[in-house]
Amino acid sequence: MSRFGEYAIPAYKAPQKKKEKRKKARKRILFILLFLLIGILLVFLYFQRNVTRVLISISEATMRASTTVAVNDAVYYTLSDEMRYEDLVTVSRDEAGNIVAVAANPLKVNKIARDTASISQSNLKNLSLNGIPVPLGALTGIEALAGVGPSIHFRIIPVSSVSCDFSSTFESVGINQTKHSIYLNVIADISIVMPSKTKNFAVTTEILVGESVIVGTVPDTFLQSDIFGSKPNLSP
Repeated sequence: MSRFGEYAIPAYKAPQKKKEKRKKARKRILFILLFLLIGILLVFLYFQRNVTRVLISISEATMRASTTVAVNDAVYYTLSDEMRYEDLVTVSRDEAGNIVAVAANPLKVNKIARDTASISQSNLKNLSLNGIPVPLGALTGIEALAGVGPSIHFRIIPVSSVSCDFSSTFESVGINQTKHSIYLNVIADISIVMPSKTKNFAVTTEILVGESVIVGTVPDTFLQSDIFGSKPNLSP
């Protein structure tokens, strides 16, 4: 019997140890990925509930101010200093001087509305290219810290649509006098598109573009009353 027979040759276990290490490494990687996924989800939920609300409020306030500036600049370029009430409205009278009709100039009115809407929308697009200045404290989601810290420019996607129309009012300012006022109404529908939320709102600007007092004939009888049931005042 050989003396080498007295010793048993141990089995080779290196591959099994490598498999166990690989399993442990995979479990560790899966645990890290799961931890990161939960962390990202929590950050997203916090951003969705707190930070987005503050950013939407700041963006809406900024866009409302920008819309006012854009509309005022457009009106400044559209309405010239030489434009008069007679350029917008024609008052027709009969042979006796009585007013028979008050008609608007459709070509002039439509041109002003079209140009104002086009320039306003172009101005809004240019103003939004620089982004929205947001204080660093707003990123905490705490409203008390919304104005704290240096400002950073936050890019948003404002989608705007501007429309214009005219309205007029007649107001009695005397027995035979009526004040006719013409207003240009600029309506800007704005949508602030963010990855987590979209905010829609409208900004309406009313601008006086023409005003005149129309003088008519003095009536023979003037009847005046009020809502409190007072007796009418008859004036010859």
